[in-house]
Amino acid sequence: MIFEALEVGIYGANCYIAGSEETKEAAIIDPGSEFDKIDKKINDLGLTPKIVILTHYHGDHIAAVQEFIDKYGTKVYIHKGDAEALNDSSMNFSKTMFGKGVSIKADVELKDGDEITLGELKFEIIHTPGHTKGGICIKVGNIMMTGDTLFSGSIGRTDLPGGSFEEIIKSIKEKIFKYEDDTVIYPGHMSPSTIKKEKQYNPFVN
Repeated sequence: MIFEALEVGIYGANCYIAGSEETKEAAIIDPGSEFDKIDKKINDLGLTPKIVILTHYHGDHIAAVQEFIDKYGTKVYIHKGDAEALNDSSMNFSKTMFGKGVSIKADVELKDGDEITLGELKFEIIHTPGHTKGGICIKVGNIMMTGDTLFSGSIGRTDLPGGSFEEIIKSIKEKIFKYEDDTVIYPGHMSPSTIKKEKQYNPFVN
């Protein structure tokens, strides 16, 4: 797997590029801003974007999606619980955050346990509500992209529409922590971690 992380936008969201060594096709996870920066990295890696997978619908994770659709015709995947808000700029905060609304109709509405195949890569979809109703984590190999559900030493905020502290803690303990301790966590903001480290030191789940 070819894997790169980029911090984009004024909100410091992490965008991830996961590419197939075999086909040179790539999945772009949470292209939240700075399309040109992400696109340059993809080109430098010799990859072609095929799909966009969104961990949730908030504006700081979706602002560059339309540019990928326009340039590459990428298909957009999001959990069914977040699909409506993705297509409504007043619900996804894009107009508030960036001054222009983003409204995108998902091509595929995901559910828990779905698997997306790209070359030799298999992306496992893990529904982890709590930050939003349709929030997901995406596991590929020994990597899990946790969106705004689980951060290094912290958790996503739960005071926005669809948020729930009880749900996010349940998602982390029952859906994320069941995986191997050495699984590397790549969150929606800030630096990577591991499941083992979060089990031991994250104050929200101890």
